[in-house]
Amino acid sequence: MSDRKLAAWEEAGLIDAATAARIRAWEAAHARPLALWAAIGIAALAIGLGLMSLVAANWEAIPGAVRLSIHFVVIVALAAGLWAKARDFAERQPMLEEGALFVFGVLGLTFLGHVGQVYQTIAPLWQLLVVWLVLFAPLLLARGAGWLTAAMLMATTVTAVWNVAIDAGDPDTVLADFGLTVRLALLTGAPALVAGLAAWQGGAREGFWERLEQMAAFYAIGGASLLAVACTFERWPADPHAGAILAAVAIYAAVGLAAALLVLRARPDGSGRAQAAVLFACGLTGPLAYLLSGSELGAGLLFMGLWAVIGTAALRGEGQGDFQAAVALIAIRLIVLSFELAGDLLTTGAGLIAAGVLILAVAYGALRIAQRYAPAPAEARP
Repeated sequence: MSDRKLAAWEEAGLIDAATAARIRAWEAAHARPLALWAAIGIAALAIGLGLMSLVAANWEAIPGAVRLSIHFVVIVALAAGLWAKARDFAERQPMLEEGALFVFGVLGLTFLGHVGQVYQTIAPLWQLLVVWLVLFAPLLLARGAGWLTAAMLMATTVTAVWNVAIDAGDPDTVLADFGLTVRLALLTGAPALVAGLAAWQGGAREGFWERLEQMAAFYAIGGASLLAVACTFERWPADPHAGAILAAVAIYAAVGLAAALLVLRARPDGSGRAQAAVLFACGLTGPLAYLLSGSELGAGLLFMGLWAVIGTAALRGEGQGDFQAAVALIAIRLIVLSFELAGDLLTTGAGLIAAGVLILAVAYGALRIAQRYAPAPAEARP
């Protein structure tokens, strides 16, 4: 923390001179040599890039078995280091372990790709990712401590399930097969359940499970938002494959409800109720999108309603940034809706004026709501 900031706080009466002195002393005692660590990081990066360049220049000259052996030895050595230093990492250097686990996972993923390259095997991407999840995910789940390993696990899982869906064929081909549609809906909806399962975890690695829960909730929000947009363009009940579409959105609704109930049972406090409300709204978006599909006004209101729930929940959970993002998306959707409903230049202009007025009203209402539910100052809290 800078002395200028502390001086400004002291001048404004937020802290006294003694408190400022204690803050300065604490910061000095816990200061990190960022310049030194940056130099070490640059040196390590240079060495790593140099080794990669040497290997790349002689790639074809190195036998495949030798390359795989070296790759495997590096993985085993890193695993042994993680095992030997488990207690030290957990007690004193959790973020160093987090980085080592991430590197371990990357080495495992690249090793599987390396095997395919050496032996010229052809397999779908999702099979490689599933093998990686079986072999490496247990360790990351057992030892992960932050967003890095959580992001790796969630990104790999989502990529795997959607690679299966993409390999199944184009949407018309999938919807023509009712059973395939149901299986893919279950598969692509499953990552949202991670939010409910992660909510039951905690303890010393609460940060890891919290990040995993948030990422699963973001996945559910992204899917629900896409459904709210996609239903604008076609009347789904009139589609030849209406039964398959209805089954898919019903499955997504069930997944959202299950995730919401898991979160609510695990954390019946304010943040848990807010998260459960968001997951429930995401699940409900699917059936509503089916009913409102083909209606530009209905689809627009559905999207804005979803993000109104998200914004309210974010505010309840003191997530000011998420609340502001929700307000911004609602404002953008209002502008888009004004163009969708316009028929000519006159109605376009009138629609834009109406949208502008509504956006101002939304912004004013959001400001008042934010002020009403803003966290109380520290001295006013019980």
